[in-house]
Amino acid sequence: MPMAHPPSLCKDYPVSVPEIIRIPILPFNMVNAHLIKKDKGAILVDTGIPGSEKKIERVLRQHQLTFKDIELIIVTHAHTDHAGSAARIRERSGAPILAHKDDVDYYTRKVPMSYCTTSWVGKLFVKTPVPHEPYEAFEPDILLENAETMSLSDFGVEGVIRHTAGHTPGSIAVELTSEDVLVGDLVASGILIGGIAFTGHAIRPPFEDDPQTVSQELQRLVGSGFKRFHMGHGGPLGADEVMRHAESLRSLAAGRPVRGRLGHPVP
Repeated sequence: MPMAHPPSLCKDYPVSVPEIIRIPILPFNMVNAHLIKKDKGAILVDTGIPGSEKKIERVLRQHQLTFKDIELIIVTHAHTDHAGSAARIRERSGAPILAHKDDVDYYTRKVPMSYCTTSWVGKLFVKTPVPHEPYEAFEPDILLENAETMSLSDFGVEGVIRHTAGHTPGSIAVELTSEDVLVGDLVASGILIGGIAFTGHAIRPPFEDDPQTVSQELQRLVGSGFKRFHMGHGGPLGADEVMRHAESLRSLAAGRPVRGRLGHPVP
């Protein structure tokens, strides 16, 4: 059974200022995972599409790390480009997987993922096999519930993991005291998605359940003092651009009150 809280036998790590390392899963930063690298060891945030182990291992080696140096696997949400390699990486690293309870039925494959598209890109993308690519089912080891937060101090990092719904019901973000935040797919950047051009311009990801909730979460993060936003598609972005995007989402949601899967207005 998954644990509601982290294991009590965590090592007593000294807290250090972490380095955030982007792991490109697809070209042009179209899909990213991230490492939070400390003086000793690392935390992996997201795991890419199924079969991403070699790409993650290559970046680990570039930083004199192995899978055994991963102490925690954080999956920000249940889409296949974030959760796709989680089970295999847990097997190779021995690290626990942390996720939010509201996406757990997708992780265990009890319920098929559904998608609220945001643009013509999403409408085309959802017709391809990529978003629907099955990944190995897994039960997270550590589950956040509702608005529960978890400190990362037991893993030697100053920061917390927090529920940030809106993209999917169980989306989470990693908020670090270094003024960096890893937000999964709360926001994306660039043309289409990724780094082909206009990498500093925030856009909506191809899928998004509830733009009003996303807007509220992004505004809260900017208001809390976060300066650098690291994401699954493109980025990173600065706070001013994220706030501009959050305000545009708020206007969009207010002007088009169509019911979405979470029961909130979506475009």
